[in-house]
Amino acid sequence: MLDDFDYINSLIPFYEKLLTERQQEIIKYYYYEDLSLTEIAENLNISRNAVYDTIKKTSTLLSNYEKQLHLKKDSDERCELLRKRLSHCDDEGKDILNELISKEEEI
Repeated sequence: MLDDFDYINSLIPFYEKLLTERQQEIIKYYYYEDLSLTEIAENLNISRNAVYDTIKKTSTLLSNYEKQLHLKKDSDERCELLRKRLSHCDDEGKDILNELISKEEEI
């Protein structure tokens, strides 16, 4: 099971367009660039508490979106099904399935 940080990080590609621009900016600084709350606050000229509140609120939003829409869960399940089919295919079929898996994982 993923820890909270990794779990939220894995949801961002699926739901980031549902966030405000400011939420996207802060969440990317925190999860992708691994900046501290203080560094983010300084970069954006806002309080550390505002950064913390935004990360907490946005993380909750991302979790709630996944609970409702299941985009990540469905993607993971599709990848798993495709991987199971690999052993039953010829080389051309394996190439196609590997391409589908790669596209699914690009998200």
